[in-house]
Amino acid sequence: MEKKNVVNLPSLISDYYTLAPDPENKTQGVAFGTSGHRGSSKLHSFNETHILAIAQAVAEHRKAEGVTGPMYIGADTHALSEPALRSCVEVLAANDVEIVLQEDFKPVPTPVVSRIILEHNFEKKSDKKADGIVITPSHNPPTDGGIKYDPITGGPASAEATTKIQNRANEIIKSGGVDKIKRVTFEKAIKQDNVHFMDYMMPYVKALARVIDMDAVANCGLKVGSDPLGGSGIFYWDLINEVYKIKNPITVVNPNIDYTFSFMPPDHDGKIRMDCSSPFAMANLIKMKDDYDIAFGNDTDYDRHGIVTPQGLMNPNHYLAVAIRYLFTNRPGWSKDAMVGKTLVSSSLIDKVAADIGRKLCEVPVGFKWFVDGLFDGSMGFGGEESAGASFLCKDASVWTTDKDGIIMDLLAVEITAKTGKNPAVHHKELTDKFGTFYYARKDTPATPDQKAALGKLAPENLKADTLAGDKITGKFTKAPGNGASIGGLKVVTDKGWFAARPSGTEDMCKVYAESFVSEDHLKQIQKEAQEIVASVV
Repeated sequence: MEKKNVVNLPSLISDYYTLAPDPENKTQGVAFGTSGHRGSSKLHSFNETHILAIAQAVAEHRKAEGVTGPMYIGADTHALSEPALRSCVEVLAANDVEIVLQEDFKPVPTPVVSRIILEHNFEKKSDKKADGIVITPSHNPPTDGGIKYDPITGGPASAEATTKIQNRANEIIKSGGVDKIKRVTFEKAIKQDNVHFMDYMMPYVKALARVIDMDAVANCGLKVGSDPLGGSGIFYWDLINEVYKIKNPITVVNPNIDYTFSFMPPDHDGKIRMDCSSPFAMANLIKMKDDYDIAFGNDTDYDRHGIVTPQGLMNPNHYLAVAIRYLFTNRPGWSKDAMVGKTLVSSSLIDKVAADIGRKLCEVPVGFKWFVDGLFDGSMGFGGEESAGASFLCKDASVWTTDKDGIIMDLLAVEITAKTGKNPAVHHKELTDKFGTFYYARKDTPATPDQKAALGKLAPENLKADTLAGDKITGKFTKAPGNGASIGGLKVVTDKGWFAARPSGTEDMCKVYAESFVSEDHLKQIQKEAQEIVASVV
């Protein structure tokens, strides 16, 4: 059968090198969203010009911050990731940055970079602190590229840092300074004394026993399946099987890398995305649900997880709630004061679970950067996003990663099943039996840059409505309750549900999240009125 809409790789790579952004076109500039800069070479938004400027801006930023140790760089399996990696190395090597790359240029998951930065800086207690770059557009289509900067704390950089890097990169581009950037050829760069290679995989895999009960995973005998979705963790599962002598080895159901990702089923809108939270994108693994006791998929840079049980693909919110209850009641080494971290657009089921286990809830804006400090200092035992990204502390309450880690969330599902005799979907059913059913959905609607800007500047008083779906509005928020930071949008709450609206950081759309504690019909009514309310104020 002929495959339609398969990405033209030669054209995509050619466009990276031959096209360039128009400095006067805002949609073609460097723009760091909640997780780095993303774009496509064909759309003039992810080209060599962008990456050279970003690499130079990062080199200047780390120098200004006094970061003199190695920079660990990893890239995922998107087609534009390797060209961008080469561009970064050419600039950073010429700027005398000590660079560390994965041996044989194998793909590197996002959490592995976070982990190795933290190990270098705080476990080895090096005087020369390290930072890193991860080259990935996450779960985005095969035509996209992305790049994000990790400071010495190992997680996504703060808004202050990314704004500086973004502004400096755009300044370089607008001033015509890209041609003046210090740079050496890639062939010369990788032979320089300041460019090194190492195995990223083994140190990470060996350390997994610090955060997961790997004895339980190894000896449980469960049938476990992994679909890497062609992503950067594809080589890790065989190594995990080998290191921990897994009794019934984890099966990699699709062990191939295909830069077109043409094996992926189309997402809800017909586009190819490696979104492991989407039942459309995960259709291949869902078909195999009866073949495994527990199975999982991950997005391309492995910072997200999708858990499949014989009952089907779990909603990310449902698994987060299960993971939180399990971890906080099965990690005796954690402080009794360690908080539960959630984004304010995650399900209120998490609020119920946190209260039930006697833990303080810290509700933050969208973006994993808001969990970095809490995970770093141990004040937060768990941080999770509704978009299927999470991380948590080691068993001894030390920091594991300060970025999302899909691998440990996968293995946690196996640990839960092995130690309780019930898979996460069964645990979720127990939660709904106790707290009721929560009906949750997200809808994306097109929005112009001006509309997005207006939504991001809303104040509670801009909202004139006093009811939502027939219920009295009890709260209107533009700042997160957990840390007082701006949410870049609006959240409206009643006793029977809520909605939140915020502009996308990477696309021309508005995201509207909603949840009802009553019924599907009630959820639809909240969604309908939410759209009307957002339209009226934007």
